Amino acid sequence: MVNAMHTALSLRTLSTPSSSLSLSSNPPFPSAFSLRPFPRHHRPLVFIVSASRDAKPTVLVAEKLGEEGLKLLKDFANVDCSYNLTPEELCKKISVCDALIVRSGTKVSRDVFESSSGRLKVVGRAGVGIDNVDLAAATEFGCLVVNAPTANTVAAAEHGIALLAAMARNVAQADASVKAGKWQRNKYVGVSLVGKTLAVMGFGKVGTEVARRAKGLGMHVVAHDPYAPADRARAIGVELVGFEEALSTADFISLHMPLTPTTSKILNDETFAKMKKGVRIVNVARGGVIDEDALVRALDAGIVAQAALDVFTEEPPSKDSKLILHEQVTATPHLGASTMEAQEGVAIEIAEAVVGALRGELAATAVNAPMVPAEILTELKPFVGLAEKLGRLAVQLVSGGNGVKTVKVTYASSRAPDDLDTRLLRAMITKGLIEPISSVFVNLVNADFIAKQRGLRITEERVILDGSPENPLEYIQVQIDNVESRFASAISDSGEIKVEGRVKDGVPHLTKVGSFEVDVSLEGSIILCRQVDQPGMIGKVGSVLGQENVNVSFMSVGRIAPRKQAVMAIGVDEEPRKESLKKIGDIPAIEEFVFLKL
Repeated sequence: MVNAMHTALSLRTLSTPSSSLSLSSNPPFPSAFSLRPFPRHHRPLVFIVSASRDAKPTVLVAEKLGEEGLKLLKDFANVDCSYNLTPEELCKKISVCDALIVRSGTKVSRDVFESSSGRLKVVGRAGVGIDNVDLAAATEFGCLVVNAPTANTVAAAEHGIALLAAMARNVAQADASVKAGKWQRNKYVGVSLVGKTLAVMGFGKVGTEVARRAKGLGMHVVAHDPYAPADRARAIGVELVGFEEALSTADFISLHMPLTPTTSKILNDETFAKMKKGVRIVNVARGGVIDEDALVRALDAGIVAQAALDVFTEEPPSKDSKLILHEQVTATPHLGASTMEAQEGVAIEIAEAVVGALRGELAATAVNAPMVPAEILTELKPFVGLAEKLGRLAVQLVSGGNGVKTVKVTYASSRAPDDLDTRLLRAMITKGLIEPISSVFVNLVNADFIAKQRGLRITEERVILDGSPENPLEYIQVQIDNVESRFASAISDSGEIKVEGRVKDGVPHLTKVGSFEVDVSLEGSIILCRQVDQPGMIGKVGSVLGQENVNVSFMSVGRIAPRKQAVMAIGVDEEPRKESLKKIGDIPAIEEFVFLKL
């Protein structure tokens, strides 16, 4: 029976140090470092790491860094600036280093972490992307990875605008023509920017700055980003729209989205076909968000009039690349962050992050998970998985509206409030909500920071149950307010998207969608169908999936009453083809359906 007591918990900043060790782990640090445990009664998650007074840590700077950043490092540590190291040379040097700073040109592989013999505690990436760092190996070896995500924002935005204007007025092509001794004024007639519609795809820091500048050029700016706060967009006169509306109405498209499995090749033959004929595209984000072969076809067909690209799937691209050689393409060699001011800013930002991490301070730009005690992970492990998957399910159910801004998490437990630390669970829900559509890596260290940065307010509520406190949780419920849903049945009676789950025999299960009770294992992916409750529905849907060789792992039906509406939840091992999903939607009694990837 549920006790009447509900404990509301507000979002709070974590105080767990980012450079941390499991209580049960063997400290990999040399004698130059000491460990100060918290008092036993505080039940800490980690140790604080601090440098002994008689020795300085050593920082290896493997690629050129601005002088101001180097000064900050030298005030705290011994700094070794060794550039253009071979992989073998890097592995040899790293064994005597406590921190490593790189840009995009140095690969920090598993071999590097193995060669450090546990001494390497921090890797700093002077920039945003961390594709060149083996995050799994870093976490396995207890090494924190930090980056510098903010310092190059203005530089990237300015380069985007430079490419936009240069493309519209054929600056690069006309320059090459004049230097070749030609004078072809009629050939290089451009188009005006005033009054044209610019679609900013990804309304984060860089996208917002591009929008500001485009408004100053007299353009009408729309933006698509499921997490963009509507008030921030309105403040600069930008209209938030859906993905397809942005594509179909834009005269110019500027890409500022991260490269994730969701956004990989998001501009492809299918999406190009939905664009206005003669659209012009700028990309200063990530090369992989465009299917480059499809872009060449769209350029040849006249669907895309021009493209201006600073990033490519392979860098540098091949000399015979059809895309690079295309007459309607303006290309630059990944210059987005290449201003003197941005380079100095990145140097300072990464130096501050690395020094802070070596001091044992909380790192807001940490991109991998800290170590936590084995006993806590053992107890919460199935609930950690449940929390992340409920977040992933909930955000995939969102469609339109003003973006995800308010999320309420409810924990039902027989334990006293002080006996259940939900920080890790909240972090995993935040991870599930944000990572599917972002390049941000969310963990216990940075979850609250990332949520606050994106205008995402997460509140927690505790429902106290009667019963044995042996089991830490009975269920977790995630609720997203003030949004529209791709699956109307996920809207509860009170008007919010609501999903609920439990752990059964160590496996996370989805047990409620909206007001419908279901029971499906959160393994693989899920198809949700709202249907008229009548005989043969399970067989019809199962038959479609069977014909497409899609294996069904679980199936559950929740209904209001016999012969009324019901929701069928189907667990599948493979992702069905679009044609297969359409066949399910064509079954007469199916009123709506949605496919959700876990």
